[in-house]
Amino acid sequence: MSKLFAKKQLSVLLSEASDSEKGLKRTLGAGSLIALGIGAIIGAGLFVRTAAAAGQHAGPAVTISFIIAAIGCALAGLCYAEFASMIPIAGSAYTYSYATLGEFIAWIIGWDLVLEYALGAATVAIGWSQYLNKLLVKSVGISIPYEWSHSPFEVSDAGVHGIMNLPSVFILLLMTMLLVRGISGSAIVNNIIVITKVAIVMLFIFCGWQFINPANHTPFTIAADAGTVTMHNGQVVDYSNFWNHGWAGVLRGAGVVFFAFIGFDAVSTAAQETKNPKRNMPIGILVSLVICTALYILFSYVLTGIAPYKDFTRAGGEASVAYAIDTYMPASYGWLSTFITVAILAGFSSVILVMLLGQTRVFYSMSNDGLVPPVFAKLHPKYRTPYRSQWMFFVFTTLFAAFVPDSVVGDMTSIGTLFAFVLVCIGVIVMRKTNPEVPRAFKTPWVPIVPILGALFCLTMIVSLGLENWTRLFVWLGIGFIIYFNYSVKHSKARKLME
Repeated sequence: MSKLFAKKQLSVLLSEASDSEKGLKRTLGAGSLIALGIGAIIGAGLFVRTAAAAGQHAGPAVTISFIIAAIGCALAGLCYAEFASMIPIAGSAYTYSYATLGEFIAWIIGWDLVLEYALGAATVAIGWSQYLNKLLVKSVGISIPYEWSHSPFEVSDAGVHGIMNLPSVFILLLMTMLLVRGISGSAIVNNIIVITKVAIVMLFIFCGWQFINPANHTPFTIAADAGTVTMHNGQVVDYSNFWNHGWAGVLRGAGVVFFAFIGFDAVSTAAQETKNPKRNMPIGILVSLVICTALYILFSYVLTGIAPYKDFTRAGGEASVAYAIDTYMPASYGWLSTFITVAILAGFSSVILVMLLGQTRVFYSMSNDGLVPPVFAKLHPKYRTPYRSQWMFFVFTTLFAAFVPDSVVGDMTSIGTLFAFVLVCIGVIVMRKTNPEVPRAFKTPWVPIVPILGALFCLTMIVSLGLENWTRLFVWLGIGFIIYFNYSVKHSKARKLME
């Protein structure tokens, strides 16, 4: 039992974080980290999941859902910032858990983070496909055939069944090729995309504000007698369901849009590639979170004010922002719809970039610890990137992006991320007790109150995601346990040190 909860010594972690010829290159400063965080945060969560949460659960009160999710993220973010400044090494919550809660919990987190990063990238790739189709229809009058831009589980209004989402595969391939060549060049591309993305979000808020229809915000939450509506993918939403109306719907909406905030912790996975990480990691995490929260609240308020929430379950369920502009704003704003769609495509690309980056860096650390095969830590001889791992996760992510609907993949991402956040919050309390002498460039305030509140907020959102998503999480963890007890326990370096 003691080996099951073997901890990785902090001195070992810090020695691994030191520069070496064999290690990852330190090329990122605070500005690049903030851009990296914003690049991950502003994406499918805003441009896809906002409409899903509003149309199915929260209605116009999705703005409150964002506030609830932001509070949970802010509390968890303060805990992440302390860990990132204290343990500046690749691996994110996995590494932190290894030092505080032991190997078994660290394995659960590392395996759970696949749901966050790999499936997060798949979710965004599906959204990218939707907006690409919208752009093609608007600009050249053609569209990708339904069967080749949707999963087999989706059916069009005309009765056409999806076969495979090919555009999502294409963007995943493009971003993987970019990451294989190195994070420095990837960060430069991301910085350009982030500037464009933030500008277009602010432009939509500014232009759309004058077309808000107060009637669309009344009532602010969905009523229990709102009836039923058939979604764009054929599923039926019953608003009499407990989690589909009122304040319960707002809470469920928070669990759905929580997907929109996962970018800030992706910043922590780049710790080993950051210059002066003890200073720059907390800045990157917290500043990117604050900026995006403000934009989210304003954006969701404008979007639900322009279009009725029920529209986001039907025609506006895909490429919702472009739909709202084309349908409810004057034709003279057609340029805005096109411009926003192009910017969203670029923005989604940056999110996929950060998600794929985060996934391979987590498994890079797990491989160095002996918990997954050495292939995941194999670096390219020229670019010094985990290129084999990058290609393996391209295949894995593609399977979900091509053959599973975004609603399923998105909720799996949210529940996996929330679970990781809970353990990070607990880890801060444990670390304050077991290693109070370790220097902390940033300290989480009001411990243990902040970590406890962070864990409770995240647990509440997990409960709101429902039994179906809990079942998927347990199945995924079950697969992870099989791998851990058949491979990891035999190759764990921490265990070998205890022998």
